Amino acid sequence: MNNWIDIIALDEIPRLGSRVIRTDTMDVAVFRTRDDQVFALRDACPHKGGPLSQGIVHGTSVTCPLHNWKIDLASGEALGPDEGCTNVFATKVEGGRVLLALKADVAAA
Repeated sequence: MNNWIDIIALDEIPRLGSRVIRTDTMDVAVFRTRDDQVFALRDACPHKGGPLSQGIVHGTSVTCPLHNWKIDLASGEALGPDEGCTNVFATKVEGGRVLLALKADVAAA
């Protein structure tokens, strides 16, 4: 069962951009796609820990700004020949607000 927390207004996240939510244990990058889908990942690339929140969003993936690893926003998995994954958190939008589940859906590799 997920414990949902209200974290930010959808309009505060730029399209094809992100915002960082800081928790006691990690930073979570919350991404918004061109068509207003919202995804949340641990703000650390599985390769070298680069800040995914500073990467380029395209479709439903983000490219890490350090070494160009492409990460799927839905699964947290590296795409292409690269291997690894980062934590993925469930999100939903209700009444123009983004809610984040506290429970990680995918464990870090």
